[in-house]
Amino acid sequence: MAQKELEVILARQLTSYLSIPAFIVDPDGTLLFYNEAAEAVLGRRFGETGELALAEWANGFEQTDESGARLDPADQPLVVAVTQRRPAHRQFWLRGFDGMRRHVEVTGLPLIGTGGRYVGAIAYFWTLPNA
Repeated sequence: MAQKELEVILARQLTSYLSIPAFIVDPDGTLLFYNEAAEAVLGRRFGETGELALAEWANGFEQTDESGARLDPADQPLVVAVTQRRPAHRQFWLRGFDGMRRHVEVTGLPLIGTGGRYVGAIAYFWTLPNA
């Protein structure tokens, strides 16, 4: 396993204590970690999932808009944070590993390290009442 940037290690440490679901990726979009709160939304423990490439997680969860149309990965907040290195926010429907469909709101943020180094991105998300 490759050495992680200090800022990513610290972000992982912080998110492990948060009660809000969080998902951390590296600069290539590889899933590095999601916390226990996210496990309940995603339907699987991180220990069972492990690291996933961007294409695996961006396409692996069925993500649809309000009308039921599948979201293009490029429109997903965390993908925007990774590829465009800017914050993004959106509501959508997510089908987790457990097959359960949940209405979620997601904010993706780029992680910028010391000296302006881009070190990855993080998404915070929460479930909404089913509409």
